[in-house]
Amino acid sequence: MSEPTDEKLLVDFLAGRSECFTELVRRYAEELFRFLSRFTGSATTAEDLVQEAFLQVYQSADKFDPSRRFKPWLFTIAANKARDLHRSRSRRPEVELDAEVAAGGESGQRFLDFLADTQDSPLAVLTATEQQQVVRRVLDEMPEHLREVLILSYFHRFPYKQIAEILDVPLGTVKSRLHAAVGYFGRRFLEATKSEP
Repeated sequence: MSEPTDEKLLVDFLAGRSECFTELVRRYAEELFRFLSRFTGSATTAEDLVQEAFLQVYQSADKFDPSRRFKPWLFTIAANKARDLHRSRSRRPEVELDAEVAAGGESGQRFLDFLADTQDSPLAVLTATEQQQVVRRVLDEMPEHLREVLILSYFHRFPYKQIAEILDVPLGTVKSRLHAAVGYFGRRFLEATKSEP
């Protein structure tokens, strides 16, 4: 027996089956947390925004069009909440990128560890960590409209059409922003790595 689709779970939740909402949270909380961590640069902020996004889904479930896909709708809500937060705060992240992230009682993991590759060589690990710091710095400095399209496309691998839905922009705008974002990121990354000692 195949698992119900996200859209069916939401319809069943509206029909009174609360466990269906719990299943949607189980399916997407971790991925949404990773997306929002990258978007905001803060695990603490991401945890709050995940809760806010699911609360909004809970409260607005009756407004969802079941002929559309649930995941882009969820990520649209989360992206809007992150954008609102960015507008209301300074551009600086709340926590340092190498600060420890405490999730589920575990410690010793840093935000940069989410992007880290596991390498055998200590030198390779050090090099990868330095590159990840440069990547994070370049992402933080990018204009918001370019950063969000790059994160959705490269980190979360959303198809262009779903990115257009999430950002509420035409498909052509997604393609042109992504092209601009890749160019911007490439130039800044090269500048940053050339200036490193």
